[in-house]
Amino acid sequence: MRTFPAVIVAVLTARLSPAVAQSSSSCGPAPSGSIQPSLASGYRMQVVATGLSKPRGILLDKAGNLLVVEQGRGVVSAHTLEENNGCVSVGTSTDVTPALSLNHGIEISQDGTTLFASSSESVYSWSYDQSARTVSNNATLVGNMAGSDHTTRTLLLSNKAPGLLVVTRGSTSNIDFDAASLASGHSQIKAFNISNLTSTPYDFDSDGLRLGWGLRNDVGIAEHPNSGGLYSVENSADQITRMGVDVHEDNPAEELNFLGYLNGTQYASQGGNFGYPWCFSAWGIDDLPENDNLTVGSQFAIDASPESNNENRTDAYCAQQVPARLVFQAHMAPLDIKFNNSGTEAWVTFHGSWDRTDPVGYKMSVVAFNANGEPVDGPQSKTAARDIFANQDNSRCPNDCFRPVGMAIDSQGRIFVSSDASGEIYLVSRASGSPTSSGTPSSASSSAPGSTAAGSHVKPAALSVIAGLFCAMALMQ
Repeated sequence: MRTFPAVIVAVLTARLSPAVAQSSSSCGPAPSGSIQPSLASGYRMQVVATGLSKPRGILLDKAGNLLVVEQGRGVVSAHTLEENNGCVSVGTSTDVTPALSLNHGIEISQDGTTLFASSSESVYSWSYDQSARTVSNNATLVGNMAGSDHTTRTLLLSNKAPGLLVVTRGSTSNIDFDAASLASGHSQIKAFNISNLTSTPYDFDSDGLRLGWGLRNDVGIAEHPNSGGLYSVENSADQITRMGVDVHEDNPAEELNFLGYLNGTQYASQGGNFGYPWCFSAWGIDDLPENDNLTVGSQFAIDASPESNNENRTDAYCAQQVPARLVFQAHMAPLDIKFNNSGTEAWVTFHGSWDRTDPVGYKMSVVAFNANGEPVDGPQSKTAARDIFANQDNSRCPNDCFRPVGMAIDSQGRIFVSSDASGEIYLVSRASGSPTSSGTPSSASSSAPGSTAAGSHVKPAALSVIAGLFCAMALMQ
């Protein structure tokens, strides 16, 4: 049990450095280097693991082990978790898979006995023993995905259509003109029936059920727990011009895209074209020449180039492509999306910008959804995402910031968040005495903490003192 002087020290530390109190200096290690995280009011956080090699996709297996794709080493590692008075720490760590250049995607079967992971080229599966944290019987499920630039291949097993594995594949360059051809397989999302496998892996280009194309680099993907609707988050283009004008500072918007269903529900636009490489969603309307017919979220055409042969793609053409369901600030780089158990919240990680004078992103935010599985905000909203976990000073980014990538949600609704830049895993949860989650947890990946009240943002430094007290008081109980 913590003594009173330790609480005083925590509060004094909070006054001197809010990040230390919010990272629960008395609850796990401090953030790496000079990183200074900040939280919305009503939340607490701690560092669970450090020293990982570019951790990307993460999940919790059925035994509560934390599985991590360490992109820097190309493996999946497993970490037992220990908890003492609300403080979570790593017990033992071991490598689960051999080094196969695994770089982001990870999934596990509902019964916990099959592990999936991906490299830029292939999707693999193994028989998985969660007690021993070992794998066997390696198989290649999907191949022919090699490419440069955007090499993540995110994986999602459908709960509504068991046996279907969704795989996302991005473009091979900033503006990838090959993506205009369906035969290329570039910038597409597909589903593959893994319950009917043969000895020959699926060919991504020619096999599978296409859920959408013209999707520049949709990394995060999630299935709504009630409707079964599939949503992805897209990293849009850099350094774009329109009518000879550089408009890249605040355009194009990042996107939340709706891809339809795998459970048989009809959706007319399923498998449709979202416009890339010719069309992009608007964010900074005033920066776009000839913007009379444009609104936030509407699609516009970018300049043609001699090698693009774009056949005079225009705003009128772009307006006919499948639009984004929501848009976010340009260049924030969304990398993951997870729904809470009730489907009323979608949590999104934003890896952070490089292509902007003032850095943006570097945070985890929440988007409100209604009972029908639709975002509460409309397509023209600029305030759909509310910040929960962020860096205090984005001017220090990317060098002295955490950069969120993957999320995993435990049975208590707490969110584990990986940061590849700092080699860390954070844990974000409701502060002691705060309202409970809007969804009742039912499984190890079922529910996230409830969102803050409308209009709430990352709390100012003064409130971090209160957060430090909450953390310290909770540990004394």
